[in-house]
Amino acid sequence: MPKNRIIPYRADLKEKARALRKNSTLSEVLLWCEIKNRQLGHQFHRQVPMLDYIVDFYCHELSLVIEIDGESHYHEGAPERDKIRQTRIEEYGVTFLRFDDMDVKKNISHVLQSIIDWIDKHKNDSDKTPS
Repeated sequence: MPKNRIIPYRADLKEKARALRKNSTLSEVLLWCEIKNRQLGHQFHRQVPMLDYIVDFYCHELSLVIEIDGESHYHEGAPERDKIRQTRIEEYGVTFLRFDDMDVKKNISHVLQSIIDWIDKHKNDSDKTPS
């Protein structure tokens, strides 16, 4: 499927996403403070519904999801559910970057540099398309 395509979502997720934005985790708040308002040159949104899921951060321009894996991602069965979720969303041309909750809290500069590096590589890859 082509990039930048609108990804459908269940209507009932819109209200849940709004509630999640009001009750963000510390790591989500820390990262949001660094990427909001186009601070990385691209607009990110928080708690975005996609298909049957809600992703932590999404940039439409880059078709990029950023997920912060906190404690809920390590419970029994969660890694398998995350893999299914990610695979389904990636079918729409979306790329995932995943970071551990503790990395965001203790080493946000590394997390930001990883995101910047991905953006730079993505920008360079799209610049190389044949004319």
